[in-house]
Amino acid sequence: MTKEIKNNDPYKLAGVDIEAGNSLIDKIKADVGATQGPNVLGNIGGFAGMFKLDGSVKNPTLVACTDGVGTKVALAQENNKLDTIGQDLVAMCVNDLITCGAKPLFFLDYFATSALDVDQAALIIKSIAAACKDSGCALLGGETAEMPGHYVGKNFDLAGFSVGIVDESKIINGLNIKNGDVIIGIESSGPHSNGYSLIRKIINESSASQDEINSIVSMVLKPTHLYPELIKEILQTIKVNGMAHITGGGITENIPRIIPTGLNIDIFKDSWEMPEVFKWLQAQGSISDGDMYRIFNCGIGMTLIVDQSLKQEAMDCVKKSGYEAFYLGNVHDRDTDTPVTYL
Repeated sequence: MTKEIKNNDPYKLAGVDIEAGNSLIDKIKADVGATQGPNVLGNIGGFAGMFKLDGSVKNPTLVACTDGVGTKVALAQENNKLDTIGQDLVAMCVNDLITCGAKPLFFLDYFATSALDVDQAALIIKSIAAACKDSGCALLGGETAEMPGHYVGKNFDLAGFSVGIVDESKIINGLNIKNGDVIIGIESSGPHSNGYSLIRKIINESSASQDEINSIVSMVLKPTHLYPELIKEILQTIKVNGMAHITGGGITENIPRIIPTGLNIDIFKDSWEMPEVFKWLQAQGSISDGDMYRIFNCGIGMTLIVDQSLKQEAMDCVKKSGYEAFYLGNVHDRDTDTPVTYL
């Protein structure tokens, strides 16, 4: 009798497998638990995650970010390369969060799919957990949803939510940026998680050989760099006046977001060499320089704005952590309607 009821489970017949969801929880418990320290209260499987503030920050201010991976998910799925897409998800959130000087505390994920593939989902969540650990934050919880009829075939999507903390007196908001400050660029690993609708279009329409396409796909699927530990090291020794995470909108739109009114910036185009993957995309897509700087990060994933006297120290600190650093440009107070000038 029990077997007959199971085979005729109305929810399963509608496309939702509750047992698969329970199996996933069993598979990911160890990975999630490895990210959780003494500040996390309760266990995986509850209705809400709890994180206890320990008083280590004098004037605590909570900071929150949310983001997704966009159509990089589709490219990863098409090429059966899902083992790092979780890092992209975490990075897109925590890299935004740290720009105000905050330390990531915890992360939550949302995984929505047409039909739950337990092994696939476990692989992705394992990547999310590893990225949380590398970013110094706990994977506090998440949600997995099967939505047949809304997502079709084997499609799925990811969203993430991160919360961090900063001492109110140490918030970095760009207000201290001044004429004469310098802009330091920190390398990206590739396009990170922006511009993939265009990237996929260029790849699909390219007449390049399959070997060349495979090489480019490998480059554009490199996981987004995680910058929290690097920025934490920098802030311990260097006064940073502003930071910009180079995401959608590229260099052209992201750095001006933190520049006070009345100031503008010069970017030195020859201060770094655009990585080969971006040169290929530009050539194959017939994209102008202006559009490249507005759509892609072009090899610069994060930027710091510091006093001119700290330029070399800041660059040395970045390089000591294993990243390339570039003297990207300067801040000016000249009269112009153009927020960014490329030289």
